Amino acid sequence: MSEPTASKKVIRAWTMYDWANSSYSLVITSAIFPVYYTAVTSDGAQDTVRFLGREFTNTALYSYTLSVSFLAIAFISPLLSGMADYRGNKKTFMKFFCFLGAGACASLFFFEGMETLWIGLAGFGLATIGWAGSIVYYNAFLPEIAEKSQQDRVSARGYALGYIGSSLLLIFNLVMISRPDWFGIDQPGLPARVAFLMVGLWWFGFALYTLRHLPERRPANRPARGQLLLKGFRELAGVMREARGQRPLMIFLASFFFYSMGVQTVMYVAALFGDKELQLESSQLIMTILIIQFVAIGGAYLFSYLSSRIGNFRALMVAIIVWIGICIGAYHTDTANQFYGLAFAVGMVMGGIQSLSRSTYSKMLPPSRDHASYFSFYEFCEKIGLVLGTASYGLVEELTGSMRNSVMAIMTFFIAGLLLLFAAGRWRDVKVDA
Repeated sequence: MSEPTASKKVIRAWTMYDWANSSYSLVITSAIFPVYYTAVTSDGAQDTVRFLGREFTNTALYSYTLSVSFLAIAFISPLLSGMADYRGNKKTFMKFFCFLGAGACASLFFFEGMETLWIGLAGFGLATIGWAGSIVYYNAFLPEIAEKSQQDRVSARGYALGYIGSSLLLIFNLVMISRPDWFGIDQPGLPARVAFLMVGLWWFGFALYTLRHLPERRPANRPARGQLLLKGFRELAGVMREARGQRPLMIFLASFFFYSMGVQTVMYVAALFGDKELQLESSQLIMTILIIQFVAIGGAYLFSYLSSRIGNFRALMVAIIVWIGICIGAYHTDTANQFYGLAFAVGMVMGGIQSLSRSTYSKMLPPSRDHASYFSFYEFCEKIGLVLGTASYGLVEELTGSMRNSVMAIMTFFIAGLLLLFAAGRWRDVKVDA
């Protein structure tokens, strides 16, 4: 039997964390930091930098930092989640990673050039770890604050707030960067660095509301002391044994691994595709990012409604089929207007598939208090998929000389995810449409 839906204040507090942390996803990973990093690590003649005693291509070093950060959180979060489930202090772990990420974003203000490259890489890496780590515990609250019939809607509301909040902050930052004189700024590069500081303050400030009002539930008869690491291992092992006995859940995770691999890769390389394959201007790329963000708000709610009409599995299948069509369309795209059309389609299914995937997985969990451990497996699939997806994207481009071929390779991930999701949906004992 599912838990009753929590009060409006608790629901609002939970969704507000999407508003708080999504500024990292948009400003740091998608829009401003990549451009700033490339500008300060390139002198026009060469794009190589020296770091830790060896030469790197600047963009490759950026990718390595991202990959190492996601790998780190993918492997440590299951253990930490086991400890959090044993002690019943998910919010404590969430707070740690949240403050780590927000502080790391703010530290990027001191990344002024090659002499402070280590600050840029360390700040970027720790911000990524903080963001990914906090999301594990944040997602784990969903089945505890909303009954199954409300989880699609609550999850969609969170993603929608995230898209709105991050877009508003990005627009303000872009105005500051394009018209620094309005803000009394005359130092080159300073507006971007102020934007990084603002992301940290935004994340930290709005997260305080979430952390204040989210409930913390400590399991009975579990003393929070002594051999905590060992008890975390045992908690995790117990969840793994429990999960292996639920074949539909494991098939769904396998499906999520593949189609999320495609979704995450597209999110990270969309701007690069527009820049390299279509030679779009920076203003056009920014327009593309904003189209995706605002359309994704409606997409999250659209797929929440669709799931209530045809069920979670079928709604996810619709989203994946649209993603397959997007890959085919991207291969044949030649103009900016066609790219904007693709951005609209990406935004519509990006918000929908992310929101619905989270709530579908939440509905499939057994009646257990070990939600953090279960969601650590969910995040593990997503983060490892991101690493493998971006790596395969780059490898195909290197081997074939075209990002268009890389997009077609990504399409195979969506096809694999669709087939596995169909297999999971055939197990009708799974009540995910409640």
